[in-house]
Amino acid sequence: MSNSFGERYRFTIFGQSHAPAIGVTIEGLPSGFAPDMDALAAFLARRAPGGGPFGTPRKEADAPEFISGLVDGHTCGAPVTALIRNTNTRSGDYDELRRVPRPGHADFAAFMKYGGARDVAGGGQFSGRLTAPLCIAGGLALQLLAKEGVTVRAKIVSIGGETEPAAMQAAMAAAKEAGDSVGGIIQCVCEGVPAGLGEPMFGGMENRIAQAVFGIPAVKGVEFGAGFAVGAMRGSDNNDPFYYDETGAVRTRTNNHGGILGGITSGMPVVFRAAFKPTPSIALEQDSVDLVSHENVKLAVRGRHDACIVLRAVPCVEAAAAAAIYDALLESRGI
Repeated sequence: MSNSFGERYRFTIFGQSHAPAIGVTIEGLPSGFAPDMDALAAFLARRAPGGGPFGTPRKEADAPEFISGLVDGHTCGAPVTALIRNTNTRSGDYDELRRVPRPGHADFAAFMKYGGARDVAGGGQFSGRLTAPLCIAGGLALQLLAKEGVTVRAKIVSIGGETEPAAMQAAMAAAKEAGDSVGGIIQCVCEGVPAGLGEPMFGGMENRIAQAVFGIPAVKGVEFGAGFAVGAMRGSDNNDPFYYDETGAVRTRTNNHGGILGGITSGMPVVFRAAFKPTPSIALEQDSVDLVSHENVKLAVRGRHDACIVLRAVPCVEAAAAAAIYDALLESRGI
């Protein structure tokens, strides 16, 4: 199923942006685990809407309601299901989209696949709102990885092509003032990941992490280590020399391979970057088509949208990476 991810740590995300609720069902959590709900709430708050001048004014508490799998605050071995109620929706803003698709969105593709049965309100199942349950699954994986000495931290490295904080802020402000939007790049570093996770070919760690990260709406590219820059390198520059460190562990002097060789972790930090496109919902008038009258038309998007989705995407990248790594860790132990 396309809404499910993982083999040992497996979760399924459900709901739509303006449905009564969205949520996730998680399998593979160890029994007796007591989630730190305060830490999970803080993690979800980093993704929640309404938190800054460049985000959507839609405000949602993103407070998870656990309806199965927990007894007295501990996992009991049953699948864990958590809901997040949608309490601040304005579905009327999207009525026009039943016949006029937004450029850059999934509206037209969804029409071709699902026809008139699709849910257009808030983007339906294609909405970034569905990253909230992803952050529940990933947030719990982060807590379990921390017990293993593994940390997953992401940060913004550029917005609108700018890399300095002041220039990033200026790029977002200029785009918002113009009724436009900007994208950016997020880098994630996963430290403490043991060597030997992953499988060659289609089960490689790049494959697994990329699959999870591409589940985040607006991600258009993922690169590991030196990424596309390796295409301009010589082998002598790209190769990472091995050495024994003071503990007797095998390390590499550099990390162009991003902690993964042959699809298998090397023990070096796993490093990757994800490129996010600009928010496609913009205030500027755009060209589109009327799917009913078969005419070329103009579209002015209504609703509440982010001028830069990158700001709220950092915890989503961490969640995706954590889920993929924890799943591989359980697999390596035959669990």
